[in-house]
Amino acid sequence: MPGDAKTASLETYKAKDHYTKKEVTITMRDGIKLHTTIYSPKDTSKKYPILFQRTPYSCKPYGADEFKTQIGPNVKMMMEGNIVVYQDVRGRWNSEGVYDNMRAYIPNKKEGETDEASDTYDSIDWLVKNVANNNGNVGIWGISYPGFYSTYSLLDAHPALKAVSPQAPIGDFYFDDFHHNGAYLLSYWRATSVFGYMKDTPTKEEWYTYPEIGTQDQYQFFLDNGPLSNLDKYYKEDNVFWQQLKEHPDYDEFWQKRGIIQHLENIKPAVMVVGGWFDAEDLYGPLTTYSTIEKQNSNYNTIVMGPWSHGDWAKNNKRQAIGNVYFGDDISKFFQENIESKFFNHFLKGEGEQGTELPEAYVFDTGTKDWKQFDAWPPKNTKKESYYLQPNQDLGQNEVKGDTAEEFLSDPKKPVPYTEDIKVVFTPRKYMTDDQRFAARRPDVLVFETDALENPVTLAGDIMAKLKVATTGTDADWVVKLIDVYPADHPDYEETQEYLKMSNYHQMVRSEVLRGRYRNDFSKPEAFVPNKETAVNIKLQDVMHTFKKGHKIQIQIQSTWFPYIDINPQTFVKNIFYAKPEDFKKQTHKVFHSSQIEFTVME
Repeated sequence: MPGDAKTASLETYKAKDHYTKKEVTITMRDGIKLHTTIYSPKDTSKKYPILFQRTPYSCKPYGADEFKTQIGPNVKMMMEGNIVVYQDVRGRWNSEGVYDNMRAYIPNKKEGETDEASDTYDSIDWLVKNVANNNGNVGIWGISYPGFYSTYSLLDAHPALKAVSPQAPIGDFYFDDFHHNGAYLLSYWRATSVFGYMKDTPTKEEWYTYPEIGTQDQYQFFLDNGPLSNLDKYYKEDNVFWQQLKEHPDYDEFWQKRGIIQHLENIKPAVMVVGGWFDAEDLYGPLTTYSTIEKQNSNYNTIVMGPWSHGDWAKNNKRQAIGNVYFGDDISKFFQENIESKFFNHFLKGEGEQGTELPEAYVFDTGTKDWKQFDAWPPKNTKKESYYLQPNQDLGQNEVKGDTAEEFLSDPKKPVPYTEDIKVVFTPRKYMTDDQRFAARRPDVLVFETDALENPVTLAGDIMAKLKVATTGTDADWVVKLIDVYPADHPDYEETQEYLKMSNYHQMVRSEVLRGRYRNDFSKPEAFVPNKETAVNIKLQDVMHTFKKGHKIQIQIQSTWFPYIDINPQTFVKNIFYAKPEDFKKQTHKVFHSSQIEFTVME
């Protein structure tokens, strides 16, 4: 029976022995039918809550006798027993209808209008009325795009929906996944296949294919292709998303209406937002989802941020590492059993006491490598401290007067790599903690560094880079990286790559880019005036990181980051997706010593 959790393990526990599976279609208010898979405990002596996930990535495996290895958010909850439901969203896989990437929410729907909120409502309504042995309580969870659908369920929520956990949720495609602050994330180019090709009828097989690029050297592939317009040979007009990316380089109405963040009002279900400090895909989403709900609502709302890359918390790995850096054992298991399960079991089964089981913010310090609990995020006992980009590559707290500056030549034909690894990746992961020594030793990367710290410094919250810059061109990207420089005697980890040593390792803690044309408004690009000092403010996403005694705090600044982001021509053109080869020019960029990095520091 599902209650055998104490003695079973994922290796010995077979979902098929404890659950029955049923595939149904649920009819939406406009007549469209959505494929839905229902796993119900064979033990019918008690009632169970419904755990629901809506996905664009398929309910596989299809077929009444085909079972997932793991159902539900985690192994513990699977073994405890819950009714677990998966649904192919409108227009994807075995569901009917037309798919719309990040479908816009319609606040005041007229008769016949639908969105993901109404589809969720209609599905929950059917489930609580038609699935046997349910206790009338529904919880929704999902990671990444299913995390977006989880957030969406909070809008016009069904009364039976009691608990929602958006995990690594997309908040806005202009700031998650495919863009960062106006820069196009070229590293996600292959994922355009997944979202760009439409289908006409329900299907259980993939209808999209990935482009064949003929090399494992991603850097060289994109460099050889040159301007973005040359990638049209791989994605034709039938790839709808590629056309949308090209036609909407600015944060215009197309992107604005697809964002979910601006609609997070009047939220009633309990919410637990989950994210990873080293998530290259969706870091803006969880942090902004949590903070927006917190500001605009009075519901139960908590946040969990761990030392994970995208979705690591749902895995069952013993050792938790990102790239070369090890963070500890059983960190995901701890989350699953002591945080995630407690959240859902309280609100769906009435277990535990609300407000005493979990803190407002459960966050992992990626420097001391342990969990911290706070009654607010960012913590209340913090202050803002500014570090200045001083002469002689120093980083210090003494303000710099005057107009002295560092400068470097940025060559679009020799862009700074974002990693030393030579391979094609679908989405980057390990680079989020990658060693940055290779970049620090390039002439087109500026480095500013403290002395070895005499006392630990703990950052807990956001980082604002307040740059003063100038360029000989009329456009430029600005990339800021926060680095933890390890001491010379730091030992290696199991995971450390063979060609590396952790001695003097330059661990990236946080990084971000701003496409300079959007320095004042993401909707209204504007050129730089050549050689004119200009303010460029870049918000880096939150961190929880202690720089230990003996470590150094380092800031790196550069203008190319390839092929993580596309190459800026460095001459202003209306749309970089249509830039011509002659638009790409070498330019000299200046960063003035009066620039500062504003940290949120624990007192």
